[in-house]
Amino acid sequence: MFEHEMVLVANLANGNRFETYLIKGRRNSGVIGLNGAAARLGDPGDKVIIMSVAWMSEAKAKKLKPQFVQVDNLNRVLAVRAGVKRG
Repeated sequence: MFEHEMVLVANLANGNRFETYLIKGRRNSGVIGLNGAAARLGDPGDKVIIMSVAWMSEAKAKKLKPQFVQVDNLNRVLAVRAGVKRG
């Protein structure tokens, strides 16, 4: 994921889903924060799913291999798994 990239966020604690963008924080801090209007859609400690968005041609989409990153309670990476290839 990249700074200023648009992402979709699903808050597992309250069901809120919203679009926002990534802001660079302190490197390797493990902190995921909600700023601005998005801050009203979650509370500290809420678990969220952050989904990256991409627009592409159908040909490129058929070659897409999504990745899933699982983290622990301190947002340290536990596993990176490849998704199912579409086509």
